[in-house]
Amino acid sequence: MDNRAIGVFDSGLGGLTAVRQLHRVMPNEDIIYFGDTGRVPYGSRGRQTIINYTRQDTAFLMQHDIKAIVVACGTVSSVALDVVKGENTLPMIVVVKPACHAALKYTKNDRVGIIGTRGTIQSGSYEARLHTQRPGIETIARACPLFVPLVENGRFSPDDKVVQMIVEEYLTDIKNFGVDTLILGCTHFPLLRAAIHQFMGDKVTLIDVGAEAADYVKTFIDRAEERTGNTEYFVSDDIDSFDEHAEMFLGEPAGVHAQLVDITAYGK
Repeated sequence: MDNRAIGVFDSGLGGLTAVRQLHRVMPNEDIIYFGDTGRVPYGSRGRQTIINYTRQDTAFLMQHDIKAIVVACGTVSSVALDVVKGENTLPMIVVVKPACHAALKYTKNDRVGIIGTRGTIQSGSYEARLHTQRPGIETIARACPLFVPLVENGRFSPDDKVVQMIVEEYLTDIKNFGVDTLILGCTHFPLLRAAIHQFMGDKVTLIDVGAEAADYVKTFIDRAEERTGNTEYFVSDDIDSFDEHAEMFLGEPAGVHAQLVDITAYGK
């Protein structure tokens, strides 16, 4: 048994979808969540900036008594992990590997789509892993830079005409490519799941990278004893907005009260 907490971080609110799944599959675990709401999104930043931000995020989490870090950010998982992982002794669980494993499990026609931030898509991380594990698989990737600000501002209803228009703009080529599996390569994107499903249709399986990462954590770490776990939330900006929107990401009555952190004080 290991009762130390699990650390989770993301550029903003999206990582709460991973926390939601951790609550479901590992209710005994304590969780320390950091959302870098003051610098969201990471996907439009340069590689070195993302690396610097990731160092600060992990340094903050390491101040707590944690046993593993879940990198609930597709951009960090794709762009910065090769550097930062070597600088930390704790296990770091990322979203790319378990998401690709799930995609290969569910695809029947070996045509997989990937959507994510600009940084994630430019890295080619998902395609590289998919092609390594199954040579000959066909992939198509598309950056969806407007998805994160939509979600962060509470715009994700499938009935929202703006959401419908943007989803169609981003996903038409992927739909026409004939994929039967689509990786939602950012933890913000599951909030748009209904709108994406509405456009892509019933025959396309949607892979939630945060949920897949949480399921992977369950098999990877030494579990806590039988108890009710506690979650603490920290952000770098706008506590009130985080508290207001956390419930829609967590999918449960949250009662969330985040604490403010000067993240620039860490990782120096």
